[in-house]
Amino acid sequence: MRFPSLHRPSETVEARAKVNLALAVGAPRPTDGYHPIASWMARIDLADELVITRLDDGDLSRYAIIWHPEAARPSPIDWSVTKDLAVRAHLLLQEHLGHELPVQLRLSKRIPVGGGLAGGSADAAAMLIGLNRLFDLQLSTDALASIATRLGSDVAYCLHDGPAFVDDFGAGVALTPPVRADLVVVFPEFPCPTGAVYSAFDAAPPATFREAEVRAMAERAAIDPAALFNDLADPACAVAAGLHTLRQRIAEVASVPAHVSGSGSTVFVVCPEGRGQADWVADELEESIEGVVALPAAIGA
Repeated sequence: MRFPSLHRPSETVEARAKVNLALAVGAPRPTDGYHPIASWMARIDLADELVITRLDDGDLSRYAIIWHPEAARPSPIDWSVTKDLAVRAHLLLQEHLGHELPVQLRLSKRIPVGGGLAGGSADAAAMLIGLNRLFDLQLSTDALASIATRLGSDVAYCLHDGPAFVDDFGAGVALTPPVRADLVVVFPEFPCPTGAVYSAFDAAPPATFREAEVRAMAERAAIDPAALFNDLADPACAVAAGLHTLRQRIAEVASVPAHVSGSGSTVFVVCPEGRGQADWVADELEESIEGVVALPAAIGA
């Protein structure tokens, strides 16, 4: 008879959201329809939490995905567990290794779904990092990145902590100098479906692919709120009724430009005067705009 182990090693991994400080998007690749991107990405201090516990050999893995009590914008967890990116990362790593890695996962989410903050991608990257530690797999970041790119365009970047210039359909990740900034992230009541946003982008693409401009901004490592841009902002506003008006209203209340992260629907503003300004702006936005949730956040905290 095999008795279960009383000692269960575990890893707790933070999965921090990202914002796109700048995002250029190119025309889709004819072979598969994927769009080239050039983005200056940075992690913020809003994070999901993964607790990964090692089970005994031969045990079946089990997964629990819940909203953290502190989650500002919970929504129904209505997707199949096997569709969850953290679970898919686990299954893909097992496939890569050719053997089982039995675990119990408790994923506590704070990052809103469908907000353009790469919550699912961050969870997948955190899962890969946690499994690598828990089972002492000694896989390099490059090895994990080769798996990450099969899961989504933001997952490889989320293996890293600092800001980066990301291109090559998400596979190219070049770390850039650290930056420090206080933000307010604003969550509308509605998500933005990524596929629909890219379809709207294809209907009215920009005249040029501004890859060099994004790279230069990332290498300068100076956040100028007026210079930030996102080629998916206008398509997101075309898809999500009310996002354009909401973005204008946020900019008016905050007195700084308001930017869409990723394919939306999250909008963020940079607060050059620091955390005190961010706290004030968040309070003013929630008081002035019905239905939004506004949270102070930080890059490089």
